[in-house]
Amino acid sequence: MAAPGKLSTFRLPPLPTIREIIKLFRLQAVKQLSQNFLLDLRLTDKIVRKAGDLTNAYVYEVGPGPGGITRSILNANVAKLLVVEKDTRFIPGLQMLSDAAPGKLRIVHGDVLTFKIEKAFPANLKRPWEDEPPSVHIIGNLPFSVSTPLIIKWLENISCRNGPFTYGRTQMTLTFQKEVAERLTASTGSKQRSRLSVMAQYLCGVQHVFTIPGRAFVPKPQVDVGVVHFTPLRQPKIEQPFKLVEKVVQNTFQFRRKRCYRGLGMLFPEAQRVESTGRLLRLADVDPTLRPSQLSLSHFKSLCDVYRMMCDEDPHLFAYNFREELKQSKSNTQEDEDEDDEETHAL
Repeated sequence: MAAPGKLSTFRLPPLPTIREIIKLFRLQAVKQLSQNFLLDLRLTDKIVRKAGDLTNAYVYEVGPGPGGITRSILNANVAKLLVVEKDTRFIPGLQMLSDAAPGKLRIVHGDVLTFKIEKAFPANLKRPWEDEPPSVHIIGNLPFSVSTPLIIKWLENISCRNGPFTYGRTQMTLTFQKEVAERLTASTGSKQRSRLSVMAQYLCGVQHVFTIPGRAFVPKPQVDVGVVHFTPLRQPKIEQPFKLVEKVVQNTFQFRRKRCYRGLGMLFPEAQRVESTGRLLRLADVDPTLRPSQLSLSHFKSLCDVYRMMCDEDPHLFAYNFREELKQSKSNTQEDEDEDDEETHAL
């Protein structure tokens, strides 16, 4: 019996090991889906500890696979755990965990990229954005092929305060290829500084909390794995629409070895490129000779603010896409060549 006034802690009953579950249900990681299983429960426990105190929390686990991290989350005394798994092969093993933790685990067969989490948890968990984070957490050992598009999607959700962030500043603890983890947390001027660094850090406090060696996974991936913890900021460091920030940052880093004016120039149609790029850099007070990796978040804030002003002055500017212009230019060249061929043939 629990001591008076003290909540009893939940522990899963004895279960087959993850290795035995894999054998029992004849599970194999699918290389094309970049699946890798984490079998060491000491490491899954460590990932869950890095998420913070999960006592009575509501947790959304993405990509549970055979259920290693799932076990560690359930053993952290959570109120509810929702898992979303796309691969039907893993459902029977997860169901075994659900049976061992009555009322704690809900399994959804679905795709994390499209699953709607907004109504999955009780409305009374919602907290004002300025308050402490809600008692809602996202945890996941994601297939590498999904991790980058998913974090970009969730960063946009943070910017709009929707999706998993309708509850408030929901914290996330996720695995990435070590190289991606290093990009997400890279500081200004570092070799790993990238589009991901800026997009994550203008919206979140981002920490690379520890690295898991590749040999801990089955099958062993070619790379080590980084565990990254995200806490959305009360106030974003750039207060502009997500799509605008993304466009400025993407264009800047597409020529990462060149000086920043080269990529920024692609924000503008060719006819006005030189003049508009010069004006953008001048008004934003950014040195045009800096490399993209040398631009700080305050540089990007200035560039986004000035670009927004220029878009307000010219309503067609934001829709401009230099790749479309390039495609059109190639298409016109091809048409001209075809016409020349026809005329020559007619002669």
